[in-house]
Amino acid sequence: MIQLFNVTKSYGGESPAVKDLTIQIPKGDFVYVTGASGAGKTTFLRMLYAAEKPTRGQILINNQNITRIRGPQIPYLRRKIGVVFQDFKLLQSRTVYENVAFALEAQGKKRYEVSKKVYQALKEVGLEHRLQRKPLELSGGEQQRIAIARALVVDPLILLADEPSGNLDMDVTLDIMRLFKNANARGTTVLLATHDHSLHQRFPRRVITLEDGKLIADQQSYQG
Repeated sequence: MIQLFNVTKSYGGESPAVKDLTIQIPKGDFVYVTGASGAGKTTFLRMLYAAEKPTRGQILINNQNITRIRGPQIPYLRRKIGVVFQDFKLLQSRTVYENVAFALEAQGKKRYEVSKKVYQALKEVGLEHRLQRKPLELSGGEQQRIAIARALVVDPLILLADEPSGNLDMDVTLDIMRLFKNANARGTTVLLATHDHSLHQRFPRRVITLEDGKLIADQQSYQG
């Protein structure tokens, strides 16, 4: 599903953010990407949805070499990938419904299909009663669940989450982990970047650890 071969990402004369990564992630895997701040976690994820291109090396997603795709092809790649950001990145002037529907409308889905899938996605995250609210009327935990609904509404092959629980309390974090586990159980490959070791201690899965952009550990044994 996801394959990296000797991937390095440099920014000008600075030390590389990611150095010589070779990683393979099978379809349906659930992987934590851990490491301290500045370890390269965000850069790693950004390369997977083509927000960054590696300086060297190759990245294959579903057997497609995404290091070679051109700008107009990127939206088609991203139709297969759901992304959850730490700061939510919701459209503040749009309603909850409009924020989630946007992902489907960008794919040209018909109105009735958009309506049905948005309601289902919001029901999954427990916020179907907030359809007409604006993001700033919601709590941080609710906003993050809206962001997750937006990522999952397109039925992605891959879900990328960058510190999704970084600013949230433990009860909300447990709710969010339930949503990720459910998505993974339906066949979505999940990569969750976090520096919170309690997550993978509470929910053991494969753990990839980065340090100064390098892969320093890959814990292959995990519980399903």
